[in-house]
Order: sequence, then structure tokens, then C-alpha cells
Amino acid sequence: MRWKGRRVSTNLEDRRGGAGAKAGGISILGLIVAFVAWKFFGVDPQQAYQATQQVTAQQSTASALENPTPEQQEAANFVGTILADTEDTWAPIFKQKGAQYQSPKLVLFSGVVNSGCGTAQSAMGPFYCPADQKVYIDTSFFQQMRQELGVSGEQNQTELSRRDQAGDFAQAYVIAHEVGHHIQTITGISEQVQQQRSQVGKVEANQLSVRQELQADCFAGIWAHHNQQRTQFLEQGDIAEAMDAAHKIGDDYLQKRSTGQVVPDSFTHGSSEQRQRWFERGWQTGDMQQCDTFSVRQL
Repeated sequence: MRWKGRRVSTNLEDRRGGAGAKAGGISILGLIVAFVAWKFFGVDPQQAYQATQQVTAQQSTASALENPTPEQQEAANFVGTILADTEDTWAPIFKQKGAQYQSPKLVLFSGVVNSGCGTAQSAMGPFYCPADQKVYIDTSFFQQMRQELGVSGEQNQTELSRRDQAGDFAQAYVIAHEVGHHIQTITGISEQVQQQRSQVGKVEANQLSVRQELQADCFAGIWAHHNQQRTQFLEQGDIAEAMDAAHKIGDDYLQKRSTGQVVPDSFTHGSSEQRQRWFERGWQTGDMQQCDTFSVRQL
């Protein structure tokens, strides 16, 4: 994927130089539980945030990363460029609809981070918080992702050189997916989903979450479609790379790998096939109307 030399977003917050949060063991556990309750069980993010404030023993403000290594700077430039690409994609789309696009902030962190939805750890992976309208990413996730996708290099290679070999478009897809959740927030979709989830049982609530996640995948495909038209940034194998990533973060793939069993009623993000298909739909059409996962009967 060709990404160097383009604009880097100014909506990037690099908190990798700070601790992010300090709290006693019980408080940290409470914060994590509150975050997971929002992320996976539909607890209102504002309520989750208030709950975390009640159990936080001590907080500190993360400082900016000072004297970053070449690898750290490379990661920041990469994420900032992809974020700028999403801004340059969605702003014209919103303008055509008579609206102004409100860009999210993207926070780079390491280890633990405070967000408007509570305190989160890097093990939870990238996420979007609707309460503060920010995307949160620990860039160490990208290294784990490259390993998960079967990307490997010589042991003496640096992260900087490995990034040029593979995994970059899969990483960009993850960022575009989280920005897709921001689109859902500012268009009112997320609020409607949360209201519906609060009125139904667990299985139905999970199904609504799947539809929301698949729409974010479709929005990521829209980003790829328009960004390719604008910058010609794709190289051979990039789309296949994203499809492989979508396959390996499908609920069925992850469940079978971790437990050996697949329980569709517990899906919250969609199957591998569904995630691939909806990304492909956005990529092929570039049309938001084609991403209405809530009106179709068959996902």
C-alpha cells in the first residue's frame, strides 16, 4: 500500500509517553469491567463513564511521547496519514448530502488509556468511544495483527522495515472500520441501535450489534473505494489482505480457534463470510445506501 507523502491528520493525539491511568488493582478491574459492559453488552457509554469515575482511585494525564524512535514515529505517521485519508474521503460525501463532516480524534496509547467510555487496556484492541468521539489504538496491536495474519520477516528486521512488506492495508482497514463507528455516531445510527438493544433480549441485542459492526465494515470499504479513486494508493494484494483480515476477525473464526465451537447466537461482530462480504460491498459500490445492514433480512 502506498501511503507515504500524503497529508498527516492534525486530529492525532499521541499519549504513548504517559501512563494513561493510575489506580489501585480493584479500581482498574472495575474500570475494565465497566468498559467491557459498554463494548459488549450495550451499556450506555455515558453511564459507563460515570461508573468508572466512581471507582477510579487516582488518575493521571498522559503526556505526549518525547523523542520517539524511528519505528514509533513511523507508526504515528502511518496512522495519521490513514486518518487524514478518512477525513478526505468522508468530508465530500457528507457535503454532497448537505452536511458537514465532523472528524474524530484518534488517540495513540500504550498499555492503558483513559477514554470517555472508561479505562481500557491494549489487550482489548482498537476501539471507538462515542462518548468523546475518539478512536483509540495501541500501535502494538499492529505488530500482533501482522503475526496473526501470518506476516513474518527476518528476526533482525525492525518494525519500520517490516511495515513496508505486509499488513499495512489490513491495519488501515481496522482504522477505517473504527472511523465507520464514528460515522454511525454522528449520523444518529449508534443511538438508535442502543435504544433498540435496551428493549430486546440478549440474542436480539447481539444481532443488532452484528448489523452495526457489519455496517462499519461496509463503511471501511467505502473509504477504500473513494481513497483509491483519489490517490491510487492500492497495490497488488492489498484487497486480498483486507479480506484475510476480515476473515480472521470473524466471530466464527475466533470462537472456533479459542473454544473449538461456534455459537452464532453469541456473535457480536459477524461471521468471517459476512465481514468479508460487507467490506466488499462498500469497496465495490462506494455508496452509503448500499451499507444499510439494518433493512436487509439476510446478512
